[in-house]
Amino acid sequence: MIKITFPDGAVRKYENGITALDIAKSISEGLARKIIAANMNGKTWDATRPINEDATLKLLTWNDAEGKSTFWHSTAHLMAEAVESMFPGVKFWVGPPVDNGFYYDMDLGDKKINEEDLKLLEKKMNELAKQNNQYVRKETPKAEATEYFTQKGDEYKLDLLQNLEDGSITFYTQGNFTDLCRGPHIPSTGFIKAIKLTNIAGAYWKGDEKNKQLTRLYGISFPSQKELDEHLAMLEEAKKRDHRKLGKELGIYTMDDDVGQGLIMWMPNGTVIIEELEKLAKETEEAGGYKRVVTPHIAKESMYLTSGHLPYYADSMYPPMEIEGEKYYLKSMNCPHHHKIYAAEPKSYRDLPYRLAEYGTVYRYEQSGELFGLMRVRCLHMNDAHIYCSKEQFADEFRAVNDMYLKYFKIFGIDKYVMRLSLHSKEKLGIKYVNEPELWIETEEMVRKVLIESKIPFVEVADEAAFYGPKIDVQIYSVIGREFTLATNQVDFSQPRSFGLTFTTAENNSEIPLIIHRAPLGTHERFIGFLLEHYAGRLPLWLSPVQVKILPISDKFIPYSKEVFTQLKKAGIRVETDERSEKVGKKIRDAELSKTPYMLVIGERETTERKLAIRKHNKTESESQNIEYFINLLKEEIAERKG
Repeated sequence: MIKITFPDGAVRKYENGITALDIAKSISEGLARKIIAANMNGKTWDATRPINEDATLKLLTWNDAEGKSTFWHSTAHLMAEAVESMFPGVKFWVGPPVDNGFYYDMDLGDKKINEEDLKLLEKKMNELAKQNNQYVRKETPKAEATEYFTQKGDEYKLDLLQNLEDGSITFYTQGNFTDLCRGPHIPSTGFIKAIKLTNIAGAYWKGDEKNKQLTRLYGISFPSQKELDEHLAMLEEAKKRDHRKLGKELGIYTMDDDVGQGLIMWMPNGTVIIEELEKLAKETEEAGGYKRVVTPHIAKESMYLTSGHLPYYADSMYPPMEIEGEKYYLKSMNCPHHHKIYAAEPKSYRDLPYRLAEYGTVYRYEQSGELFGLMRVRCLHMNDAHIYCSKEQFADEFRAVNDMYLKYFKIFGIDKYVMRLSLHSKEKLGIKYVNEPELWIETEEMVRKVLIESKIPFVEVADEAAFYGPKIDVQIYSVIGREFTLATNQVDFSQPRSFGLTFTTAENNSEIPLIIHRAPLGTHERFIGFLLEHYAGRLPLWLSPVQVKILPISDKFIPYSKEVFTQLKKAGIRVETDERSEKVGKKIRDAELSKTPYMLVIGERETTERKLAIRKHNKTESESQNIEYFINLLKEEIAERKG
């Protein structure tokens, strides 16, 4: 008999070799119909794979992230089976699940898949899904696997096999399709009820442009047609909210080949948003006891060797430039500079917590294929800060940072969020993580305790920590449910030692501080991209580049329009006047397209009565008021940063 421990702490005994699916059936048939995989001792596991040891077990459904990932991975195999039936001789590279669906890279020889083929493939996939074929796992000796793909003449799978150890190789088969795969997979194809193939793209083998270009086929699937329909509706809405489209239409930012890929140039409208976000951050940080600093954009190699970033982070840094026999790097993170500022003057316990803040510019070498609008760029402006504190101060400081996140969530109307507590991997100490096993356990427990006491929703994720300590990645969701990684909150027990940072205790002893790395608003680039999509370009008044547009009906009313403009400008309102010789209807339409929060239509009545016809964005009716009322209305809305 083996002992199975469930998430609620309950322990039950089962026969050796039982499967997660059988365990689900022993609880209820209804539950068994929903189970598509399991988490067994921290690893995702086939629901139909025997369990032969004591284990902690979580039964996974479509509603679990691991369940979705398994579902989409299995659908990728179903797609490959359909492709193979329509394009005999096709060779497959890899077919992983991704954030929203799956893809498969394939070599079609001299054939091509077109849009019409996608419809036929979807039809074939649905036919195959209805056959309810099981996904069958088979452990395969390396020699047998090599012989299998040699006979097929499949150089792609043979290449994969080179790096796999004998005894670790598995094949999965469903219907007429067999592939080299680690798994896991769902029990059978019958779980897949709705499929949409979404895109055809090119992808170089192994991501190397020197290699052959393969065909990459993307898709997504769901356990019901209703969920697919809802997803497609969300995609249509997401297209309207795409920050790249809105960024161009609203004059927020631009890029140019002569400047370089992933290097954003902020236009006047985008710069207004940046300044307002910085103003919010500076106000909040000043109230929180932060001191502002400014650091250079480059630094010597020796500093990054001390910090450990070069051994662990070199692939994400720009190559060095050599000057007077010294190597200099573009700054890829602000923390080492801040550590040097901390170390510039002796510190005592009276100076702690010592909080340094900077909207620092950093440079990351992202691969060209990974660049994406404002979300993945090579130059970032980061809402960065570092808190140097004692262990006794840690809980209060970490909690205060989390409270800052919650304040920002309220301002920006972010109702759905989750904190991802990223932990280290014992097996990768000294390779991916600094080799301090006891400090890892201690600091991870410190972070976990604060989150639990604060009642902040969080999930734990193994092997995703920073190299110097555990971290929290903040996942937020826009109003249409799109997920964004906003920011990070990290604990660092390594760099204080590397840089020799200390403080003198009340007992006149020397002690090493802890460091909290935090960036609640992330970077301008990513956060403004999120805001454009979250608000569909209709930014709240306090953030809008232009807050009011004055629309004179004809040239006759321009003099009064100028008077109104001057009073609004004097009151600190961002205002423009549309003096074009266009009909007022076109001026209103253009102001609506530019997402301007307020429009003032100036005609005969307004000029005579010295009043304003106030019209809000997306509203057809207007309100007649005097200018003092309007200015007070705007000032109140701006001061409170209403959403």
